[in-house]
Amino acid sequence: MDFSLPADLVAYLGELDRFIEREIKPLEEADDNIRFFDHRREWARTDFENGGLPRHEWEQLLRKAKDLADAAGHLRFPVPKQYGGKDGSNLWMAVIREHFAAKGLGLHNDLQNEHSIVGNFPVVTMLDRYGRDDQKAMIDGSIKGKYRITFGLTEPHHGSDATHMETRAVPAVRDNVKGWIINGEKMWTTGMHVATHCALFARTSGNDGDARGITCFLVPAKSHGVKVEEYMWTFNMPTDHPRVSFTDVFVPEDAQFGEVGRGLSLAQCFVHQNRIRQAASSLGAAVYCINESVKYARERKPFGKALAENQAIQFPLVELATQAEMLRLLIRKTAWEMDQLNEEQIERTLSDRVSMCNYWANRLCCESADRAMQVHGGMGYSRHKPFEHIYRHHRRYRITEGSEEIQMRKVAGFLFGYMGPGKH
Repeated sequence: MDFSLPADLVAYLGELDRFIEREIKPLEEADDNIRFFDHRREWARTDFENGGLPRHEWEQLLRKAKDLADAAGHLRFPVPKQYGGKDGSNLWMAVIREHFAAKGLGLHNDLQNEHSIVGNFPVVTMLDRYGRDDQKAMIDGSIKGKYRITFGLTEPHHGSDATHMETRAVPAVRDNVKGWIINGEKMWTTGMHVATHCALFARTSGNDGDARGITCFLVPAKSHGVKVEEYMWTFNMPTDHPRVSFTDVFVPEDAQFGEVGRGLSLAQCFVHQNRIRQAASSLGAAVYCINESVKYARERKPFGKALAENQAIQFPLVELATQAEMLRLLIRKTAWEMDQLNEEQIERTLSDRVSMCNYWANRLCCESADRAMQVHGGMGYSRHKPFEHIYRHHRRYRITEGSEEIQMRKVAGFLFGYMGPGKH
């Protein structure tokens, strides 16, 4: 078996690096934009007087970088060719995401909000695979920023246990228009401050805990009865994560997104792609922390002796580097296998390994960032180094984004036989 990267992928990484140096770095360094990435980053990014939301200037800068990447043909890399993309595979995306994160903080790729010059577009994949023609017509606008579709799955009382959602949608007629009335509440509906729509998941039939009976709706964000109750201030700011209530929200039948009762397939489409790419990014961030620690340990000479000569410095980094190498192989193998399957097949036969990649990568990144802070001593503790930023972000991933407990439960389900092939 040949585990080396394909020559065309290696060439594309080089092309991306040249694009970053030619167009993204100059933008990052212009007009004090570096404030969004240096020790001032949290304050520069956060409008503390406006509910802790992202500052307008920060989001404008991210949009400029995306527009440059789109004009150069990179932003839409994973998107199907009929929408201007390159049909980029999960394997290639995993390699690219690791490569970018290993470069450290920068306008080319920001882990805090999933920004990247090679876009991550799970909602576009949902629209392409499950949308009607009029919904697919939203794809180009979603990439350009005309549309912002948030993901309304998680609920205040049920967290990652989506099948027990309390949000309900019932058939209704209003002004002679057939549709649905939706009532419920969602948490962590990221991006509602600029959203045009919410991909809202609600139970339309069945019992709590049933995989069937959940339906997705594209609900306009300005619909009567949609209310942002609060923005949740978080471990790493700014926040664009609200608690949103839906009270007697009426949507016509054409708001239905995918089949009635089969909405969980759309949710799985979103989270599987997100989690394997997130795992690759977490691995890249861990590699960055490990490499910076090794570099510093070789340069720093307290009491006339390089830190690198101390086994108490060497051995923890050896362990982290070994874990990173093993995880890289698992992520790439899993991403390659995902490219051979549809979403339901991934959920039945492969989702345990997606979960393995996700929870272990987030754990490895936190441990690597923590070790980097220790190796760098006082400067590692300060915000003049990016390690605390990386630690806080990936610690948040361990708690929220398909939390570590949920990912381990998925692996246990396959391991002990109550989930996996033949159990759906």
